[in-house]
Amino acid sequence: MADVMQRVLALLAVLQSGRSFSGAELAARLDVPPRTLRRDIGRLRGYGYPVETRPGPGGHYRLAAGRAMPPLVLDDDEAVATLLGLAALGSTGSASEGSIDEAAVRAYGKVDQYLPKRLRPRAAALRASLETAPTPAPSTSAETVSRLAEAIAQEHTVTFGYVGAAGEATTRLVEPHRHLHLHQRWYLLGWDVDKRDWRVFRLDRLAGLRVTGRTFSPRPLPAGTGIDRLRAGINRHRRRVVLTVDAPVPAVADAFHRQDVVLSALAGGATRAELALDSWQWLLPGLGFLDAGFTVEEPEDFRTALRNFAARLGRAAPGPPPDGPEQHGPGGAPGAGTADPDG
Repeated sequence: MADVMQRVLALLAVLQSGRSFSGAELAARLDVPPRTLRRDIGRLRGYGYPVETRPGPGGHYRLAAGRAMPPLVLDDDEAVATLLGLAALGSTGSASEGSIDEAAVRAYGKVDQYLPKRLRPRAAALRASLETAPTPAPSTSAETVSRLAEAIAQEHTVTFGYVGAAGEATTRLVEPHRHLHLHQRWYLLGWDVDKRDWRVFRLDRLAGLRVTGRTFSPRPLPAGTGIDRLRAGINRHRRRVVLTVDAPVPAVADAFHRQDVVLSALAGGATRAELALDSWQWLLPGLGFLDAGFTVEEPEDFRTALRNFAARLGRAAPGPPPDGPEQHGPGGAPGAGTADPDG
């Protein structure tokens, strides 16, 4: 019986991707004979999952939207991840009515109603034992996100009122392309029809959303990803900084957790870090607490500024280096703790 349930859960996981699958494709993915596949499809329907079938050439199986939600089929790890995700989302924003964070709080309190009975005690225990610290962030309307998602999927233009960073109010006509989430903010990447250019809009500054019903043809994104475009806009007045740090990626991520940083692992346990900063001084807190050797690859004026700062520190604390065991910063790893002579 355990093998049967494992097969059915694997089948459900594939179908929940939203795609249509031929019988041969499903049988190959799940490594089962066609007859077994048909029986498992029947079991899913018996559990309340509306699996549509289209017979004949070009036929397929597809999981359709049902009228009633059947018991949510999650394994133990998925149930824990679902609750933790809802808790984290619910801790952001102001929990205003109709917001995503307020909806997450409501869902967090009732998700166990749709779990199998064996998982409900674990979900209840996790919910009772968990605390999350509030994270200040603007609330975003769940309805706005949903309606924009439909407009993106159906390739319909939208119009809305928008308040810019300087407080100016405008009305925009936009071809929506992507939802973006960065630094606890939700954004829309779209083609501004009137300005004839790509724009990124904060969803919490958007009001009076209306889907026009007018269709558009999708355009190639203006950068590798929507997030790349968003970062380019946020960082357009900042300097690109590249570091090589003699510490592993998790340690560097902890040190720069308040910065928008892209990390990649290098040979020997080192890390390459790319940041966008207003000035070299923003490097100091992270590097100071990290307590590891580092090299500033670019820009050159940041390298010069750090050399001058190291000289100032030397003049402030003259004398030979202290004897005895090396001292490490909070949570840091052993290392030079100063700029590389070439950095």
